[in-house]
Amino acid sequence: MREAQELQQRVHEAQESKPRSETVSVIRKKPLSAIKHLKWWLFLIVYTFMLLSGQTTATLLGRLYYDKGGNSKWMATLVQSAGFPLLLIPLLLLHLYPSHSASENINNNVRKPSIFKIALLYIVIGVLMAGDNLMYSYGLLYLPVTTYSLLCATQLAFNAVFSYLINSQKFTALILNSLVLLTTSASLLAVTPDSANPTGVSKGKYVIGFICTLGASAVYALLLSLMQYAFQKIIRKETFSAVLEMQIYPSLVASSICVVGLFVSGESKSLTTEMKQYEEGRVSYSMTLAWTAVMWQISFIGTVGLIFTVSALFSNVISTLALPVVPIFAVIFFNDKMNGVKAVALVLSVWGFASYMYQHYLDDSKSKATKRDADVVSNAPPSVIGQV
Repeated sequence: MREAQELQQRVHEAQESKPRSETVSVIRKKPLSAIKHLKWWLFLIVYTFMLLSGQTTATLLGRLYYDKGGNSKWMATLVQSAGFPLLLIPLLLLHLYPSHSASENINNNVRKPSIFKIALLYIVIGVLMAGDNLMYSYGLLYLPVTTYSLLCATQLAFNAVFSYLINSQKFTALILNSLVLLTTSASLLAVTPDSANPTGVSKGKYVIGFICTLGASAVYALLLSLMQYAFQKIIRKETFSAVLEMQIYPSLVASSICVVGLFVSGESKSLTTEMKQYEEGRVSYSMTLAWTAVMWQISFIGTVGLIFTVSALFSNVISTLALPVVPIFAVIFFNDKMNGVKAVALVLSVWGFASYMYQHYLDDSKSKATKRDADVVSNAPPSVIGQV
C-alpha cells in the first residue's frame, strides 16, 4: 500500500515537471476517453432497453395470436425473423454516410474473412435460428405464458455451459449456484404440470411444449455463444453495421426456411380462413403479426448489440430481466394463474439471475481495478518505475 502511494506521488511530481505543451496534451486526452466511456454506457442502455421491451412485447403478442384464434405454428415462427427488411434502412444509411465512430473499432491490419466463410456462418446461424424459433412457437402454443417464461430462464444455465466450452468463460461458485437454482426451478415446473393449460392442450402436448421450450433455450444459448465467437474470431470488427448484418442475413435464411415449412406443412392454405375467424378481426390479426415481427427485430438488435458490447453471457443475463415482467403481464391480460409452485420457481429464477449479476459485477470491478493500475504504471516515467 505504501509503495503504491509513493508511486502515485512520484507520478504526480513527474507530471508537474513536464513542459506545458506535454501537460496540455495529457489534459486533452482525458475528455476524449470520458466521451468514449459515456458512449459505451449509452449504447449499453439503449441495447438493454431494446432487448427487454422487444422480448416482453413480442412474447405477449405471440400468446395473443394463439389465444384469439391463430393456430399456424409456422406463421408464429416466421414472424420471429421476417421483420429483418426493416434493418436494411439503417444499414443502407451507414454505408451511404459512414462516420468515424462507425469504423473506429476496425483494425485495418486484420485480414478480412472470405465471402464463403461469412456466407457459411450466416447459413449455419440462420438454420439454428429457424429451428430455435419453431421450438419456441410450440412452447408458447402448448404452455401458459408464466410457465413458458420461467422455463426460458434456463437459457442462463445453458449459456454458462456453452460460454465455458466456446468462449472460455470461467465457472465460479456464484455461477454454479445460479445453475443449481435455475435447474431446480425448471424441475419444479416439470414435476408439477400446470392445471391452467391453454384450452384444448392435453398432458402430452404439455410435455411437448415443455421439452421444446427447454430445447429452444439451449439452442438460443448456443446461438449467443456462436455469435460472440464469430465477432471475435471470424468477423473481427465491432461496428453497428456488423450487428445489423449479423441479424439481417441469418434472418433471411431463417425466414426462407419458414416460408418453405409453411407451404410444405399445408398451413398456408388455412391462413385465409384463420384470418376471417380471428376473434378481433382481420385488421387486428394483421397488426398482431406485424408488430410481433417488429418487436422481435428490436429485441434481436438489443441482443446482438450487447454481445459485442459486453459478452454473450451478459446479453443472456439481461434477457432474463424480463423474467419477472412477462408472468405479471400474463396474469393481468391472459388470466394465467400464479400458483405456489410457479411462485417458488419465480423466486429461484430471480435468485439465480441475481447470482449471475453479482458475479458480473465482481468481474467488472476486478477488470476496472486492473486497468486502473495498468494506466498508473504506463503513465509513470521509466525512472520512477525503476525506483519502485
